[in-house]
Amino acid sequence: MTLQQLKYIIEIVQCGSITMAAQKLFITQPSLSKAVSELEQEMGITIFLRSNRGVILSDEGTKFLSYARQVVEQAELLEHTYKQGEPIKRVFAVSAQHYAFAVNAFVALVKEYGKDQYEFSLRELRTYDIIEDVHTQRSELGIIFLSNFNREVILRILQSKDLEFTPQFKAKPHVFVSKNNPLAKQKFVSRKDLLKYPRLTYDQGVNNSFYFSEELHSTDESPKSIVVSDRATLFNLLIGLDGYTISSGILSSDLNGTDILAIPLKSDEIMEVGYIRLSERPLSNIAKRYLELFRDYIEGYGK
Repeated sequence: MTLQQLKYIIEIVQCGSITMAAQKLFITQPSLSKAVSELEQEMGITIFLRSNRGVILSDEGTKFLSYARQVVEQAELLEHTYKQGEPIKRVFAVSAQHYAFAVNAFVALVKEYGKDQYEFSLRELRTYDIIEDVHTQRSELGIIFLSNFNREVILRILQSKDLEFTPQFKAKPHVFVSKNNPLAKQKFVSRKDLLKYPRLTYDQGVNNSFYFSEELHSTDESPKSIVVSDRATLFNLLIGLDGYTISSGILSSDLNGTDILAIPLKSDEIMEVGYIRLSERPLSNIAKRYLELFRDYIEGYGK
């Protein structure tokens, strides 16, 4: 086993495929596949499960990757300590539901490390894909929410994948609407008030369970429903079609402008937003800093 082989494994997981990893590593795909196979034979385990659609980590591979990351990170620290003048490359990835505040914290993090070498990733994904990203260690953190409705199901899934959820804040549900929407004149809106307007929700793909929905009250009947895949499209439709979506009420004028308003929704539900991580993996210093910036933004919101 070599340090280079461990780096190969990490890169494949980051890229999601051997072909893409080989391109990024500037080696041939057969050479990379051979290095992985030799490591698997030496360790006596199957790290990747192969199919026509690519590769995914096996259960053994997920555990092996956790140790591999620790070894590589320690080696990089040694190089940084004893090779003067070589800045350490900061690596960090977070996957999140479609929250502006998760982006704001990421922007602040990048600005802090802007003078260093870094390789950061921010992925706004479907709920199930966020869980898979953290489980397979493509991302160190995942930002999701729990509610009375989805809590039991989501926590059971997290436990089955050796993940844990840590709450960061609670928010009462709001509806996001255009400032020109008639609902924008109301101090509160009821779920009945929403029936005449298009409901906008985020696509959850093949894992389209109500429990994976990013919006509260996902089982409510809506005569007008539009599914979108990204935040920019959703906000454009809020404005263009007088639509609405249900979320935390925390908006970022820096990222989303001032054309969208958050109106409190009459509801007994609560959104508990937090992060997920691998249970046995200590958080890196950079992940801890991201969470500090995340909390700072939430605490400072509206002040």
